[in-house]
Amino acid sequence: MGPVTPRTFPPAPAWSPDGHRIKASLEYFRGPDKTWVYGALRVADGTAVTMTASSRNSFFYQRFLQQVEEANPGENDIWVIADNLSSHDSLATRTWLADHPRIRHAFIPVGACWLNLQEAWWRIFRHHALAGVSFADGRDIDHATRIATAQLNQRAKPWVWGRPPPAPRHLRRQFTYSI
Repeated sequence: MGPVTPRTFPPAPAWSPDGHRIKASLEYFRGPDKTWVYGALRVADGTAVTMTASSRNSFFYQRFLQQVEEANPGENDIWVIADNLSSHDSLATRTWLADHPRIRHAFIPVGACWLNLQEAWWRIFRHHALAGVSFADGRDIDHATRIATAQLNQRAKPWVWGRPPPAPRHLRRQFTYSI
């Protein structure tokens, strides 16, 4: 997911001596800094791994894959469903993946991001970590990411494809007819 851009606002103006609000023009600044958030969702139990990075390149992607591998101990294969970003299929990444045979890639078709269950999780994550918050720098974004990931992992549950079936309807009134 990304980029998340730090935004700063000047301090709010104070009150005048006669009790009126001082009106000041809004100065909004978006700095050149961008922070990218990498994320992986384990569909079987709903837990996630996230990492922030200053760039979206092969080096940080490989570092993220290393964290995913460490978060999933054992001997089972780890299937990574990824989009067709160049850093996901670069020569450096393919060379790194050759040394880590447990991790396998499956690329989603172009224009079909809805096939990836991670997109629904990103929506929930954005709501918990980033909505309505102004960040001063990348460290604040990283801190918010870690806290939101930990909170979402505490109440994680398995992800199921599609919507759950609707609850059965109950009749509000039951009539008894007697003759």
